[in-house]
Amino acid sequence: MNRDWIATARTLSEALPYLQRYSGAIVVVKFGGNAMGDADAMAQFARDIVLMKQVGMNPVVVHGGGPMINEMLGKLGIESKFVRGKRVTDQATVEVVEMVLTGLVNKRIVQAIMDEGGRAVGLSGKDDDLLVAEADDPELGFVGRPVEMNVQVLRDLFNAGIIPVVAPVATGMSANETFNVNGDTAAGAIAGALKADRLLLLTDVPGVKDGSGEVVTQLSPAQVRDMIADGTIAGGMIPKTETALDALDKGVRAVVILDGRLPNASLLELFTEHGAGSIIREPR
Repeated sequence: MNRDWIATARTLSEALPYLQRYSGAIVVVKFGGNAMGDADAMAQFARDIVLMKQVGMNPVVVHGGGPMINEMLGKLGIESKFVRGKRVTDQATVEVVEMVLTGLVNKRIVQAIMDEGGRAVGLSGKDDDLLVAEADDPELGFVGRPVEMNVQVLRDLFNAGIIPVVAPVATGMSANETFNVNGDTAAGAIAGALKADRLLLLTDVPGVKDGSGEVVTQLSPAQVRDMIADGTIAGGMIPKTETALDALDKGVRAVVILDGRLPNASLLELFTEHGAGSIIREPR
């Protein structure tokens, strides 16, 4: 008998306890990075999401799209200004952000999921007031942080057997306001409002590293705060870990920062004993 078939059957058998554990669980997955621009990686990601739904989980995909936004701004001749390393988002820029995220990136992901046999619906945070935001920093213009969430629309889609795919564009507290929201921040806010079992933050790095450069596979919130304070966690990992801490405070059971470039990264994390990346949760 073909050894590959035997290995596949063994893998499925070993996954059974994890499949049972996550039956009915809500898992919010932040998708971004280099995988978004690669057709094969996109298809692989979509297949993983469809499998989650097929085995009884309720996945929500929240995506970014920075490189596509940069490309479109360049084509339109809109120059970006930065304050403390963050893009100032004026009215012209936020219109491009909304167009790219909701009209281009979101629909590519929806189509990829549909191509793999799933059912998906694309939303932005503006739909049914899913994300209501206020200005995060007045100097940055229309860059927002969520202050209100209405996740009932997501629960309705779960019940209909549909996978929600969310673009991180939010409505404002005032009429006709639109805010660009960081994808990780949006995913954390949605996961917190849903009291999700897992928040998976797919990145372009293997996970949270210690002072010697080794990935730490399990972390408590206290350890994360200490690593931020002493500079072990630095740069772009700071906002990701802060998103994780905030999500845990709001009731998410665990947050995992993992390498989205790794094939089947989400499945490795959820359905194997080894897992993938760095899991952050309260000690058991």
